[in-house]
Amino acid sequence: MGPHSPQSPPPDLFRARLDEQINMKHPLVRLAGLIDWDEIHRTFAGHFNSGRGRPALSPRLVAGLLYLQHAFDASDDAVVNTWVENPYWQFFTGETYLQTEAPVDPSSLTRWRKRIGEAGVETLLALTIEAARKAGMISKTSVERVIVDTTVMPKAIAHPTDSRLLERSRQHLVRLADEGGIELRQNYNREAPRLAAQIGRYAHAKQFKRMKKALRTLRSRVGRVHREVGHKLHALPEAQRDKAQDLLQRAGRILTQKTKDKNKLYALHAPEVECISKGKARTPYEFGVKVTIATTLKEGLVVGMRSMPGNPWDGHTLAETLEQVEILADAKPKIAIVDKGYQGVKVDGVRILRSGQKRGLTRTLHAMVKRRSAIEPAIGHMKSDGRLARNPLKGALGDALHAVMCGAGHNIRLLLKKLRLLCARIADAVHAWLAANAPPGSIPVGSVS
Repeated sequence: MGPHSPQSPPPDLFRARLDEQINMKHPLVRLAGLIDWDEIHRTFAGHFNSGRGRPALSPRLVAGLLYLQHAFDASDDAVVNTWVENPYWQFFTGETYLQTEAPVDPSSLTRWRKRIGEAGVETLLALTIEAARKAGMISKTSVERVIVDTTVMPKAIAHPTDSRLLERSRQHLVRLADEGGIELRQNYNREAPRLAAQIGRYAHAKQFKRMKKALRTLRSRVGRVHREVGHKLHALPEAQRDKAQDLLQRAGRILTQKTKDKNKLYALHAPEVECISKGKARTPYEFGVKVTIATTLKEGLVVGMRSMPGNPWDGHTLAETLEQVEILADAKPKIAIVDKGYQGVKVDGVRILRSGQKRGLTRTLHAMVKRRSAIEPAIGHMKSDGRLARNPLKGALGDALHAVMCGAGHNIRLLLKKLRLLCARIADAVHAWLAANAPPGSIPVGSVS
């Protein structure tokens, strides 16, 4: 059943309202007045087709928790627990009175992400852009000039090594056999973990001949378990066969893949993970998905963000990125500033400026090209202050949802900074006016008596 229509709760004579206890000039309070919560309610309520069952959670509560989670780099558990302790977070999500219990179970956020999908989180990102317009942070022409770049969003997986992947495959196959009642001739529960640990020691000591020999032994042991489970697959219950076939297929890829193969499997539970090289000295290879980002030229507001599975060439992602910007910001970019990785790409109706380009540039266009690197610290803040550095969500859908919400979280942080500075300027102006108009002999404003 869908959520109820938003309405104010009945007055409680024995409890003080939140707006009577907190500072109404706080940035989160002011930001709550800039976001179009009614649009969120209309968008989220459309995902409930059935009229039966218990009413769903308030869309403003869920959207507010997702905003706060990505703005302050909190996990599902942390954002719910902090919500109970922070009255400003409660006011931001639409509460009227102070609450002392958790509003939802953290697992509900997982189900809501799957329910709203990529279109729902793009609505959340679009509403942050609209809130920035209301706050005067960007103008109508800001979206006409954007900076576009790509980065890697690492997946929450362990560093992939052959020994670890083989050992994890064996553990999953043995567990599958135990659950399905399959009796294995040998499960290698004692020998295989010792081999995997010894391979790491040999690699650390640079004894590569011994390492390769131990790795061949471990691969043969895992191969025996894999073949035996495959031969006895018919003994499994019908409900488990699809899961078993999928596990056997992934374990078979790990057993047969070579060092220089393409489309390798880097995590048993996350087959969508790719190995991406961006030319960094500190991290030659990153394991995750490529993400394309578009920000406004002057303000650095994220107006487009999308995951690009398959590790495509940067130039092939530009048209999709600009199309997303036009949909979310309701304005078509006229100039896109990119780096040298987009060499040769063209988009109809959009002028492409590349870093290092000198021919045919006026002084204004040259200044735009020089500002292309302004997107790099924005990406850095999304990884250090936000959640872009490690994606805990599962599957390709999790990559798409997490990427868009990281952009929304970055916009929330920029809006809070803007509102915080605005509140400080207003307070300074008020203090200056009071000091200038104070009667002679009175105590100065802000002094301690």
